[in-house]
Amino acid sequence: MVTGPVMRPNGLTYHPRLLSGMPDVTALHRLREAGVAALLYGPPGTGKTSVVEAAFPDLITVQGDGDTTVADFVGEYTQTDDGRYVFVHGPLVRAMRAGVPLFIDDATLIAPTVLAVVYPAMDGRRQIIVKANGGEVVDAADGFYVVAGHNPGVHGAILTDALSSRFSAQIHVSTDFDLATQLKIDKRAVKVARNLATRQTRGEIGWAPQLRELIAFQKIAGVLGTEAAAGNLVGIAPEEDRTTVAAAVRDAFGTPVQPLALGTRI
Repeated sequence: MVTGPVMRPNGLTYHPRLLSGMPDVTALHRLREAGVAALLYGPPGTGKTSVVEAAFPDLITVQGDGDTTVADFVGEYTQTDDGRYVFVHGPLVRAMRAGVPLFIDDATLIAPTVLAVVYPAMDGRRQIIVKANGGEVVDAADGFYVVAGHNPGVHGAILTDALSSRFSAQIHVSTDFDLATQLKIDKRAVKVARNLATRQTRGEIGWAPQLRELIAFQKIAGVLGTEAAAGNLVGIAPEEDRTTVAAAVRDAFGTPVQPLALGTRI
């Protein structure tokens, strides 16, 4: 069982959080061993990708969007330098053969007809047929596992019944404000984020800064100053929520701030 911080493949440290009484990384390991596919959902910037990378450093990732195609999963023919065409297998096939996890990030932005190519690999068959490569049959090796990310509220993100039914474990991921404090992020910025997150939960606003934005706040404060970082916090808010965010920032920092903008010529 994991007992402390975990190093992600990019070299950054991940601080595990409790999930059902155990570290989230350990919980994901156990879900993989049991063959229970997991869907992590929550606002962008809350750490969904971080926990998956910390749990499965050998994972293969598909970054989903509205333009993702079946070929982005299974592969396609590519022309070589000498003019020949060869079939290059995609991330789904590579993960199945290597017996490693496949992380489908922003899975709910992918068209349901495209995402359906993964389903046979997830159920009892654990097999897919690559029609584009002459009906090639690919079997999943032991260890193959599918985990996905979903950002509710993001335009175009739709959690269909078909997708939901494939992911038996659905885990909500929210910002860890205690971790933000441990990372020595300005307490006033954390207060703003907590306040806005509460209002977002009530449905009063649609956006609140998450851990990603708080980390960015601290970096900007370190190079441009706290006022600039606070102004940027206002500036990155969606236009429909900007007045509310500006008021929260003003209350926490004790002075009105404006979004970052160029001033007069030097």
